Amino acid sequence: MVLMGNIVLALAKIVEMADGLLTIYKYILLASVIISWVNADPYNPIVNFIYRATDPLLRRIRRHMPDTGALDLSPLVAFAAIYVVQIIVLNTAYTYLMTTSMSLKLR
Repeated sequence: MVLMGNIVLALAKIVEMADGLLTIYKYILLASVIISWVNADPYNPIVNFIYRATDPLLRRIRRHMPDTGALDLSPLVAFAAIYVVQIIVLNTAYTYLMTTSMSLKLR
């Protein structure tokens, strides 16, 4: 049972890593919002990377949102969706996997 406990523990660590990656993506999304306010050079490699990383998600969200004129609310929707995934899905999965791992190791 120790082997199964270690496998479940590895799955818990993968879920924890996914949570960390989503946190990094939130910072990239925040950088995208700030860059849109200051009108940075789009040929800068960092700005180009940030736009390429966030544009596909924001474009999909904008497609389903009503037109609000100059006010773009798609980053707020993206932040909310990421928080929901992190809190409800990933934290629940991590807690369940860690509990299961410890109970398998104790058998």
